Amino acid sequence: MAAVAGFTFIRNAVQFDYPVVESIQSVLPLVDYFVVAVGQSDDDTLALVERINDPKIHILPTIWDDSLREGGRVLAVETDKAFQAIPAEYDWCIYIQADECLHEQDYPTIRSSMERWKNDPQTEGLLFKYRHFYGSYDYIGASRRWYRREIRIIRNNKSIVSYRDAQGFRWENRQKLRVRLIDAWVYHYGWVKSPDAQKRKQLNFNKLWHSDNWVSQHVDTLNVYDYNGAEPLERFTGAHPQAMQARVKAINWQFHSDPSMVRWSWKDRFTRICERYLAWRPGEYRNYRLL
Repeated sequence: MAAVAGFTFIRNAVQFDYPVVESIQSVLPLVDYFVVAVGQSDDDTLALVERINDPKIHILPTIWDDSLREGGRVLAVETDKAFQAIPAEYDWCIYIQADECLHEQDYPTIRSSMERWKNDPQTEGLLFKYRHFYGSYDYIGASRRWYRREIRIIRNNKSIVSYRDAQGFRWENRQKLRVRLIDAWVYHYGWVKSPDAQKRKQLNFNKLWHSDNWVSQHVDTLNVYDYNGAEPLERFTGAHPQAMQARVKAINWQFHSDPSMVRWSWKDRFTRICERYLAWRPGEYRNYRLL
């Protein structure tokens, strides 16, 4: 049986309302060891993680280098710190970001996929499909701006590194990983927050990419975030992961979208047709080599 570890990183989870506890809890049933790189925070993030109180969790205190702003590089550096802390005896490593969750209905597929490809040297990672929620827990982003797949399980080979802004992984020589697409989903909740929490997050998050001057010129300084009513969305009719149920029930803001009223760009219309009938996205950015 494959030995499996998990890893993530986080800072200021309370201040920016990250569902990091739910993210970790959604992965714990799949792993025997879990590293959480907890950056020095301005809130009670460390205590929040400690309260999970699971013997699988190993906390790695870190200090973020806030000078690494270009392209969100600091996020990849923190991801690498967590990954490097995983002991060598684990075969696979499951990566989860602090606003992502796995669904328990996909556990059998995830487990069987790790077993199936454990001894195949060509398979360097496993690729997940994505659901990007926007505005509320009822709507999913449907335009080209939402990536539809990314690597979330990698070999425990420390020559693999987090790439660019930590969206995915590559070899340290920048070669793409060879991966297998599995029938499992990552539920991404980064764009589901109350408008005031989303505003705080956006102001902070853009500082990981840009200078303070750029942020002051390009990021709206209103107290609340104005969700884009023209964003192409689809209604979500499925069930959220069990780990997220309490958050879903406790939603304390209003968001409504009428997908039938959104004006789709010709690129998005063409893409939707190709994906629906050909399972192909024209011009898709792929940070991996699909086997």
